[in-house]
Amino acid sequence: MSFALALLSCNAQTTTKEDVVFAITKTEAQWKASLSEIEYYVLREAGTERPFTSPLDKNYSNGTYVCAACQTPLFKSESKFDSGTGWPSFDQEIEGNVAFDVDYNIGVARTEEHCATCGGHLGHVFNDGPRDTTGKRHCINGAALDFIPAKGE
Repeated sequence: MSFALALLSCNAQTTTKEDVVFAITKTEAQWKASLSEIEYYVLREAGTERPFTSPLDKNYSNGTYVCAACQTPLFKSESKFDSGTGWPSFDQEIEGNVAFDVDYNIGVARTEEHCATCGGHLGHVFNDGPRDTTGKRHCINGAALDFIPAKGE
């Protein structure tokens, strides 16, 4: 019985994205007014854009990828690689600016990524990235990102 109580008390302390108060918050009406239809679908409704539709998938210029909703820097261009999946992929996030949660939307546990500043859904992280770096593949919706070129680009 004490094991069951311990198990229940551990579950009661689980924190999810819905429990967090983000530094940037808006009403749904404000988000809809400030984002395009596809940005709102991806960032606020945890949607997924169709593969191979984002111009950022094949962008290899030097710069920083930022959250399309709040402009928080999320990924640096030097961590981007071509995964062949049709979504922008990175082997490393900018630490502290990307947060993680578990989602079960397709019936299995996946690690969801969201902006640590506004909570916008970015995509998912998998363990099938380049082995010569982190081994991670951050599979990110291009609609969740804006690209800021490096100075002089």
